[in-house]
Amino acid sequence: MISSMTAFARVQVQEAWGSLAWEIRSVNHRYLEPHFRLPDQGRETEPQLREILRKQLKRGKVECTLKYQLMDQAQVLELNRPILEKLSQAIQEVESRFASVAAVNPLEVLQWPGVQAVEELELKEINAAAVNSFKEAIKQLIQMRQREGNELKAFIETRLDNMGEEVKQLRVLLPSILKNQREKILDRLSEAKQELNPERLEQEMVILAQKMDVDEELDRLEAHFSEVRRTLNTSGQGAVGRRLDFLMQELNREANTLSSKSIHSGLTQSAVNLKVYIEQMREQVQNIE
Repeated sequence: MISSMTAFARVQVQEAWGSLAWEIRSVNHRYLEPHFRLPDQGRETEPQLREILRKQLKRGKVECTLKYQLMDQAQVLELNRPILEKLSQAIQEVESRFASVAAVNPLEVLQWPGVQAVEELELKEINAAAVNSFKEAIKQLIQMRQREGNELKAFIETRLDNMGEEVKQLRVLLPSILKNQREKILDRLSEAKQELNPERLEQEMVILAQKMDVDEELDRLEAHFSEVRRTLNTSGQGAVGRRLDFLMQELNREANTLSSKSIHSGLTQSAVNLKVYIEQMREQVQNIE
């Protein structure tokens, strides 16, 4: 299934000890790049959270923010004295080095990470709830990525249909374009009152046909169309964004070659239309996991 790398999820949990909330944002990125913002007491869960994320996502820059609020009865007023002592020493040193230092606000000191101790049993319960709710948030994130991925898939398939129609029209137009070019050459020779050399005319037409021979480019375009569709519809293949990006490059290569061989405005316009569709797809492919 195609997944976008752009998504958002939020999960909030209410328990007897208080509440916690996860907010997860993901955007496109070449690799998987997770960033965690966790309360000081929850840092020990980060390796486990990273492993959960790594197993679920393949690509994207993912920002994971955890916030929790303890209930009054769950808040422990016991102080973490070693941390408080170090903080006090640091404050005293700062005050000794600078003449004008604002007085320390005790309430701000209490907000310093780790100053307020949390009972071990309660901390384990909070961290367990954080891990479980993180799994739910990731599940929601994946669902949103898949919904947007389905929209991207439909967008790309529509452009492929349009490009397929361009190629069909080109195949129909090419014989008449070649015929018109032959007639133009005959008209110019007639206007110049030059003796018509059938052998020379035939050579010119062979050269013209070679210049306009775009069957190989059209065949490769159609082959790439099929490969893009196969990639979009193959389930269980993991991240496909890089493969689709490569196919966009190949499509663009064939469209450029088509344009370089153009000796007719109709062929030029078709090549331009193809490149517009390819660029539209390429922009959306950048968001696919």
